[in-house]
Amino acid sequence: MFEFVKKTSFYIVFLFCFLNMTCDDEDIDMDKSGCGYEVVVDKNEYDGLLSDHFNFVDAEIVGDCLFLKIAASGCTGDTWGFRLVDSEAVAESLPEQRFLKFQLNNEELCLAVFEKTISFDLRVLQIHESGELLLNIDGLEDSLSYKY
Repeated sequence: MFEFVKKTSFYIVFLFCFLNMTCDDEDIDMDKSGCGYEVVVDKNEYDGLLSDHFNFVDAEIVGDCLFLKIAASGCTGDTWGFRLVDSEAVAESLPEQRFLKFQLNNEELCLAVFEKTISFDLRVLQIHESGELLLNIDGLEDSLSYKY
């Protein structure tokens, strides 16, 4: 009898573990981009955007994600807020160009310097039929080529 209960318990636990690993299509759709933040497309926000001081350390586009590595002073960097705002303007060139500003909201009052990498989902910036954009981010020395 004890052996039967032991085997049954094992199968029940195994079944629950297996069911726990399954997911439905809605969960998959939410995580397709793998990027952390949405890009805001708003001319008024772009024009009035103010940021706390930071320095760009690195910028890279992988797939539809923009990874920005920044350095700024703070206590831990855990409370920093981030936004990337597009101007809504598209320069009609080959390839077309978009203009963006990065905002750091940093209320930490420590003098230590921390680096943090933030990612943004670029899909909202895509221009149909184009396949490529140059992204001009205010404060970043070079434009970034985004191919999609």
